[in-house]
Amino acid sequence: MTELNGKIAAVTGAASGIGLASTEAMLAAGATVVLVDRDEKALETICGRLGERAIPLVIDLLDPNACAGLLEGVLSKTGRLDILHANAGTYIGGDLMETDLDTIDRMLNLNVNVVIKNVRSVIPHMIERGTGDIVVTSSVAGHSAIPWEPVYSPSKWAMTCFVQTMRRQLLKSGIRVGSVSPGPVISALLADWPEENLRKAKEAGALIEPKEVADAIIFMLTRPRNVTIRDIVVLPSAFDI
Repeated sequence: MTELNGKIAAVTGAASGIGLASTEAMLAAGATVVLVDRDEKALETICGRLGERAIPLVIDLLDPNACAGLLEGVLSKTGRLDILHANAGTYIGGDLMETDLDTIDRMLNLNVNVVIKNVRSVIPHMIERGTGDIVVTSSVAGHSAIPWEPVYSPSKWAMTCFVQTMRRQLLKSGIRVGSVSPGPVISALLADWPEENLRKAKEAGALIEPKEVADAIIFMLTRPRNVTIRDIVVLPSAFDI
């Protein structure tokens, strides 16, 4: 598959989970991918395995100064940017009264503020070039109020709104904006799930692999330019929400 031949992509949170699967899928489709993550050692290992079209960029997106340098860092390595997959995020669940206040700040900063700032950083470059694709990793929790996710679910509802507003702001600039909204994905983020919920989900087949989400992202990116997939929900067939 070579549908993304010549494209330059940047993927945040690229060292694991959906970000890594998205990176691998874009590389397989012919793109060059800048892997953005704070885990320098993981990026070194991954890029060594994936080859020369996988380019590491170590950034702690929760550091405001480092976050502001995202586009500059990408352009210093590739000269341009065609695709941004704003994927970095974190998860917490459980009762709100048992949630640490600093953890709430970290989640909302990473899941909401960082995404908005990353998109803000790249759109002048894309507008100048008259083309671009922005894909945000949201969640089915951004479409349904999940009672055991009182912080995570609102953060993804914010992304549902953000994607829809930015699609309309940028539709005349040649830039497509969409989100992929998975159900539960087998990844490190599920480490915070209540043990009983995780056990039941595994037994019921109510989890999907990151690759299934990456396949949906490739579908979004390879539509004709007159077609935008604004949001695609990817669920395990046995997921009962």
